[in-house]
Amino acid sequence: MIESSLTLKNPTRLTYGMVGGGEGSFIGDVHRKAAAFDGKTDLVCGCFSQDEQKTLDTGLGLGIPPSRLYKNYVDMAREEGARENRIDFVVIVTPNVTHYPIAKAFLENGFHVVCDKPVTVTSAEAAELEKLAREKNLFFCVTYTYTGYPMVKHAREMIRQGVLGEIRFVNAEYPQDWLSTLLEASGQKQAAWRSDPARTGASNCVGDIGSHIENMISYLTGFKIKRLCARLDTMVEGRILDDNASIMVDYDNGSKGLYWSSQIAVGHDNDFRVRIYGSKASIEWSQENPNYLKVSYLGKPTETLSRGRDELSVHAGTYPRIPSGHPEGYYEAFANIYKTFVTMLIKKKEGETPTEGDLDFPGIGDGRQGVVFIERCVESSRRGAIWVDF
Repeated sequence: MIESSLTLKNPTRLTYGMVGGGEGSFIGDVHRKAAAFDGKTDLVCGCFSQDEQKTLDTGLGLGIPPSRLYKNYVDMAREEGARENRIDFVVIVTPNVTHYPIAKAFLENGFHVVCDKPVTVTSAEAAELEKLAREKNLFFCVTYTYTGYPMVKHAREMIRQGVLGEIRFVNAEYPQDWLSTLLEASGQKQAAWRSDPARTGASNCVGDIGSHIENMISYLTGFKIKRLCARLDTMVEGRILDDNASIMVDYDNGSKGLYWSSQIAVGHDNDFRVRIYGSKASIEWSQENPNYLKVSYLGKPTETLSRGRDELSVHAGTYPRIPSGHPEGYYEAFANIYKTFVTMLIKKKEGETPTEGDLDFPGIGDGRQGVVFIERCVESSRRGAIWVDF
């Protein structure tokens, strides 16, 4: 029985600012709700839009005084950096191509960063941000949401403990159907910027959801990709970037993988699913049914583990929030990313040493690896779907 998942006992609260996330932003609102979930953060400033009036409208609606609403991110980074009551961290929820300059500006002014994925549109940019964060002793969280689910964390511990035996094959898929038509031509905001290479980068489908597959498998298994072979398809007439991708993967330990991501798979909402096959057992987890983990053994009955009912590993067991039968979903997983990141920052602020568990959030190294994955997939596909080294 779950009594409470709240582990933060220190009354310290952190303040943060947001760049992007104005009117019409889905992900900005998600970040604000997730950051507020555990009652340890306050949003106190922002530059929510390139349109100054929209920033004012959004900020005032969120209860932020006009003196801390900024016309651009450059002013925000500089002026917040000079304040005695400066923010503890910044959240970046803008289109992909703007992540790098915004993150760089705030790192240079001494701020910890939370940023949506992909963290940049080139691996060189990501490497520069990683180097800058390390030099300035700053933390950088990249919000790969799905690793925040408790059952994912439990599956990771099972793999670490050798329950599955030697991992032989990984199969992961992420099909959606929301771009089965030329939705971007209708002016729909999310479709418009994600399908525009000037704002999203060199890939749509792999960059948007295929990168979640790469991060999830890396998180669960710790495997490093040795080489990959990718075919990126553009199925909808009139679209510029990919909307479907098939990717074969070889890992450096000899294991194999097959990834599929699609935004034109009619009948699928947000059907992220992971299957990992070992010599002793296999596991299967689905994002649309995230409170359960299927475990199949050689010579034994298949089990379905429940987030709320069954005993989880010590670390994974700190993340569930409500009893069994009460579904936890996307917001809770997103909040778990923030919970870990904020706990770590509070400990750092109070002079404590973070534990391994306190650092269990996606970092800038994970973000850089994700961008390399996108680049290699694009390269492989453009060269005729050949094998390329990672």
